Amino acid sequence: MSKYQHILLAVDFFEHDDVVIARAQDLAVTYQAKLSIIHIVDSLPIVDAGYGGELPYQVDLANELMEIAKTKLIKLAEKLGVAEDSVWLEMGSAKLEIIRVAEEQNVDLIVVGSHGRHGLALLLGSTANSILHHAKCDVLAVRLPIE
Repeated sequence: MSKYQHILLAVDFFEHDDVVIARAQDLAVTYQAKLSIIHIVDSLPIVDAGYGGELPYQVDLANELMEIAKTKLIKLAEKLGVAEDSVWLEMGSAKLEIIRVAEEQNVDLIVVGSHGRHGLALLLGSTANSILHHAKCDVLAVRLPIE
């Protein structure tokens, strides 16, 4: 197995992110690899049939979500000692944006949390599963505790 040089930690700021963060940090220390962080704000449109389409405050809500995520990312980067130029905040499809940034930044390992869904949830697909099947680098899907 080759030595990882650049690890991309994908965080969603939901429960148990600390498990994924710890695993990525441990791997970065073990391999003496550069650690980068990415968070994606989903760009799903907010619609209400009563208004016949998108609500006027969608842009304001998206901007607010981006600001909240930016604050959390800055705190996490400081905690992990990750440089500002190694932190990405994107809006769009998580699976597409994570793969895009990983390719652009020559990442050789993506670390992402996985809920281990089964049944209908598995059929609908998951971000971790999509990344696993489409990334050009290794992907570590860290199993998140089930509650």
